[in-house]
Amino acid sequence: MSPAPTAAVLLIGNELLSGKVQDANLVVLARDLRALGVRLTRVVMVEDVREVIRDEVRALASTHDWLVTSGGVGPTHDDVTLAAVADAFGVGLERREEIASLLRGFYGARCTEGHLCMADLPVGTELLSEADGPEGEVVEVGGKKLPWPAFLVRNVFCLPGIPQVFQMKLGAIRARLRRLGASAFVSRGVLTDMDEGNLKPLLDAVVAQHPEVEIGSYPAWIGAPYRTKLTFDGRDAARVDAALEAFVATLPAGEPKGRV
Repeated sequence: MSPAPTAAVLLIGNELLSGKVQDANLVVLARDLRALGVRLTRVVMVEDVREVIRDEVRALASTHDWLVTSGGVGPTHDDVTLAAVADAFGVGLERREEIASLLRGFYGARCTEGHLCMADLPVGTELLSEADGPEGEVVEVGGKKLPWPAFLVRNVFCLPGIPQVFQMKLGAIRARLRRLGASAFVSRGVLTDMDEGNLKPLLDAVVAQHPEVEIGSYPAWIGAPYRTKLTFDGRDAARVDAALEAFVATLPAGEPKGRV
């Protein structure tokens, strides 16, 4: 099986680093990427500083198959993500009439230059209108629906940071990444009453025997019906199952307490 495509995520916003807002996008995206067979290997969070975003985009886009940015694509002074992405690739911004037309149609006589600046995109931006469902491209603002595409600049998906809008745009990412034809990750798990100290030699053995399977160990908090959860992940279901069964075969009588 060929190596899994890789992805990185760049979370952008002073509000995230100050604790004013809690990020809700990463966990949703991570789960989607696993289902698409894409390995998320790095996550970076930065302030709304154009030069910082530029440098991170340049580094992450050059070392990963895909990069997803979250935040900084609105009309205000701190929305500098698209300009920074343009800087990272050495291109300018251009006003896209397709987007400007959407904005004029939506705002009507209230449309200002502040609204239209959201149509200024890096040269070469691809507008993704693909979606998983009929509402995948539609953003609702003030009770009105605006058909708004996702933006792809080379291998960088630029998404809004607002969780509801971010998740709407994930349909376009799913549609594009499905073209890769990568095998989805599968996950298996077992629950035990053993602590990690006792599990360590058993885990070390199965890790050595099954290097192609990701094996994780997660202690439970007080009050849980088990002490440690073990997970087995990979893109080849047969190999994942083999690793799990090899591990279970080494457990003492009465274990595991369950499978998940």
